[in-house]
Amino acid sequence: MDVAAHPAFPFGAGDGGGVDGDRFWLVCLSHHRDTLGAMADIAPILGFILLYIFAATRDFFGLTPLKSGLVTLLFFPFAAATVPLFAKLGLGSSAAYAPVPMLIFIYASLLNPRAPKTARGLVMGAGLLCLSIGFRMLDDPICALWPIGTHFLWHLLNAVVLAHMIAVYANHIGVKEA
Repeated sequence: MDVAAHPAFPFGAGDGGGVDGDRFWLVCLSHHRDTLGAMADIAPILGFILLYIFAATRDFFGLTPLKSGLVTLLFFPFAAATVPLFAKLGLGSSAAYAPVPMLIFIYASLLNPRAPKTARGLVMGAGLLCLSIGFRMLDDPICALWPIGTHFLWHLLNAVVLAHMIAVYANHIGVKEA
């Protein structure tokens, strides 16, 4: 199917008159076509996750930068151990993202006794991320009925999650609004 020919695609065909419909990421049929495209999608997400784990470990729990760095590196074996478990639950390719809200819930439970407001913010962020992952999971089954799918909701909610998680961190360390 030529994605650009679909009436839900407002940017024109790939004829130089608009965004190349065959590559446009919002439409459900144009998912990652190559490894470079996948890396361009995944690298910023992983970078944010690792930076957040480092900063949260350092500032929420008071660990030294060295210890925070070591804890951050533990994300890789944590993800390697949990992704297959989430895949067995039927999350498909979304299983790769599921360790993140799980880790956020763990941080919230550990942080609750000393910083309940921050812990509540983390729980809300993890819940939003679970909802976002749910929309990602629904994308393929829904594309047959609704060609634009739900992948765009995954991206929109992820933007909300990013902003929320940054606000939770900023509030915890005492950053005041400008």
